[in-house]
Amino acid sequence: MRVGVACEYSGTVRDAFIRAGHDAISCDILPSESDLGPHYQGDALEFVENGDFDLLVAHPPCQYLSLSGVRWLWNSDGSEVDERWENLDKGAAFFRALLESDVPRICVENPVIHSHAAKLIGSSWTQSVQPWEFGEGETKRTCFWLRNLPMLHPTKFVEGRDERVWRMAPGPERQKERARFHQGFADAMASQWGDLGPVEIREAPRVQMGMF
Repeated sequence: MRVGVACEYSGTVRDAFIRAGHDAISCDILPSESDLGPHYQGDALEFVENGDFDLLVAHPPCQYLSLSGVRWLWNSDGSEVDERWENLDKGAAFFRALLESDVPRICVENPVIHSHAAKLIGSSWTQSVQPWEFGEGETKRTCFWLRNLPMLHPTKFVEGRDERVWRMAPGPERQKERARFHQGFADAMASQWGDLGPVEIREAPRVQMGMF
């Protein structure tokens, strides 16, 4: 399987698929932290368009989409913060472009998003998971938008509900570390999705407005 991993500097998902015997390459505006596999440093949409992938796993930026940041869309007097709404529009458009690309099988990952973002993206998440379902004793609810992919099955329930990401101290690397993908999720993707056969492209699911 030829796998593209968009918006990934860590190599976590790319390397999991490589270890499972697949042809995987990552892409990000940052250089890769891992030398195990190939990495394209540049525009993610060009990467996806030119990649001829069987499977795309994408981690678009969540700064303006996540539920935890929705309060910053308004000033204290109730007026809208124009710059943040503009960035929300751009972020949702980028997310949607990845989700609706021509790759046969797609997983787009993000934390829980707010209703304004969901309406702009046009679809709600397919599945949400926790690291402690995949061998890591932490809490960080992670959502997947899946196209032509089955939901991931938990691999190992473990004790511990550490909010490591939430309690992370301020610093120059905080945003980068908060966005780091969990190894347990990546290993499950490579194991459970790596042997899927060819599939016809189908339209991405549309948002169910009653969910928000």
